Amino acid sequence: MDQFFTEQLAPFLAHKSMAMLEASLRILLILTVGYVAVRALRFGLTKLEHVLLTWREREDREHIANEKRVKTLTGMLRTICLTLVWVIGVVMSLDQIGLDITPILAGAGIVGLAVGFGAQNLVRDVINGFFMILENQIRVGDVAIVNGTGGLVEAITFRTITLRDLSGTVHIFPNGIVTTLANMTKEWSAYVMEIGVAYKEDTDRVVTIMREVGKDLQQDANVGKKMLEPIEIMGVDAFGESEVVIKARIKTLPIEQWSVGREYRRRLKKAFDRENIEIPFPHRTLYMGEASPPWLVKNIASSTAS
Repeated sequence: MDQFFTEQLAPFLAHKSMAMLEASLRILLILTVGYVAVRALRFGLTKLEHVLLTWREREDREHIANEKRVKTLTGMLRTICLTLVWVIGVVMSLDQIGLDITPILAGAGIVGLAVGFGAQNLVRDVINGFFMILENQIRVGDVAIVNGTGGLVEAITFRTITLRDLSGTVHIFPNGIVTTLANMTKEWSAYVMEIGVAYKEDTDRVVTIMREVGKDLQQDANVGKKMLEPIEIMGVDAFGESEVVIKARIKTLPIEQWSVGREYRRRLKKAFDRENIEIPFPHRTLYMGEASPPWLVKNIASSTAS
C-alpha cells in the first residue's frame, strides 16, 4: 500500500495540486487584468465625460442640459463596457477550473443571434438615438421637422422622438426611421418674409419704410430683446402676377421668430396704410377678341345725378 501511494497516488496528487495552483494563478491573473481594465475604463470614460462637457459648453450655454446628456451617454457606455469585461473574465475563469465553456459560448451565440434577428429594429433605434443625442442634433423644447412633420419636441430617448404639432396631435418617431431632421430653433432662429407691394410703388421707398419699422421694433422694450440683429432686407425677390415681392429676414432668439414676425407684420401694415403703400390684390385683364364689338361702360351714379 505504501509502495502504491509512493509510486502512483503521490505523483498524481502532486500533479493535481500543481494544476490547481496554476489554475488559481491564472484565475488571479485574469481577475487582476479585469480589475485593471475596469479602472482604466472608468478613468477613460471620466476623461471623455470631461472633454464632452467642455466641448458642449463652447457650443451651448445650457450647462445643466449638457451635463445630463453627457452623463447619460457616458453612463450607458460605462455599463456596456463593464458588463463585457466581467463576462469575459468569468468565462475565462470557468475555463481555467476545467469547465467546458463551449456550450456556454454556443448558447450565448444562439441567444445573441436570436436577439439580433428579433430586436434589430430596436438596436437600430438605440444606436441612432445614441448618436443623435451625442451630436446634440435636437433637444427637448426645440421646434423640429421630422420626416416632414413639424412640432415641438416634448421627449427624446434612445429609442424615440416625441413631437406635438400646433393642433395638439402627438407624433412618435422611432429613431431608426428618422430620415430627415430639421431643427428650427438651434442656437438662433429666423423669420423670413415675402412682402408684396403693387407695381406702381417705389421699391426703394418701401425698403426704407420696412427698415424703419424694423428699427422701431428692435427698440421696443419687450420685443426688441428677442431680436439678435437688425432686420435684413434682401431686396426685390420676384415679380408676381399683381405684386412685386421683397424678401426680408429677422434673426431672433430660438423659438421667438413667430412672435417677433407677427408683431413686425402688424406694424408694417399700419405703416403701409399711413404711407399709402398699396398691398395689392389679384388683377385680371379680360380680352374679348378682335371680332367682338366694344362694350359700352356706363356710370350709373352719374346718369342718376343728371
